[in-house]
Amino acid sequence: MELLLLVCLCLLSCSGDARVRVVVEQDSDAVLPCSPNPKVDLTGQVFDWKKDGQKEVFFYDSGIHSNKGHTGQDKQFWERVEHFQDQLKNGDASIKINNTKMADNGIYSCIFPRLQSQTFDIELVVGAAPEPYIKILAETKHWRLLQCEAHGDPLPTVEWKDSDNNTLPAEKPHISERGGRSYVTVKITVTKTDNYSCVATQETLSHQVAANTSVLLAGE
Repeated sequence: MELLLLVCLCLLSCSGDARVRVVVEQDSDAVLPCSPNPKVDLTGQVFDWKKDGQKEVFFYDSGIHSNKGHTGQDKQFWERVEHFQDQLKNGDASIKINNTKMADNGIYSCIFPRLQSQTFDIELVVGAAPEPYIKILAETKHWRLLQCEAHGDPLPTVEWKDSDNNTLPAEKPHISERGGRSYVTVKITVTKTDNYSCVATQETLSHQVAANTSVLLAGE
C-alpha cells in the first residue's frame, strides 16, 4: 500500500514546542522523523523512542538497539520498527513503523538523554482514507449510474463533484461493515458528458483524497 505521509509542523504540544503530526492509512508504513538540535553524528549516541510516555518503541545505544541485542521493547512493536542506520551520521534518529494498526495511534517521544535530554514529540494518526473506489453500476446512452466507496477511521464524508468543482446531488450515503472495517457508499446518476470526482474528506484529520472518472454519453 502506498505510503501516505502528512506532516503538520504547527501543532503545539503542552510545552509550547512544535509537534510533528504524521497521518497514514491503516496497514501502511509510517516514518516518524527526529533529529537533535543542532544535528550531530548519532552513531555513538543514545536515543530512545517511547509511545505515550510508557511503551518502549525503539532504543539505540552506540550500535546496540532494539533489533540487535537490546531487550525491553514493548510486544506491540516487535519486528515492526526499524531505524535508518546509514543516516545516523547525519543526525537522523527517525524510525519507521511497518504495517500500522489503529492501536499505534498516539504520541511518540524521541529522547536524547546525553544531549541535554532533548525530547521531541510526534503524533501518529492511523486511519487516513485511501483513494475512493468508483464503479459503474448501469448505463444507457443518456445516463450513467456511478457508485463511489470509501473507508477510513473516522469514516469520511463522501461527495460527488463535476469538473467545475460543484457539489452534485446524490443518493443518501449507505454505511456497511466488511472485514472489520466500515465503508460508506454513495451513488449518483449523471446525465451529461463530463469529468466527475468522488471526494472523501476526514475533517478531524485534515485529510482529503479523491478519485476521478470520465463520462462520455453518446445520446447527448
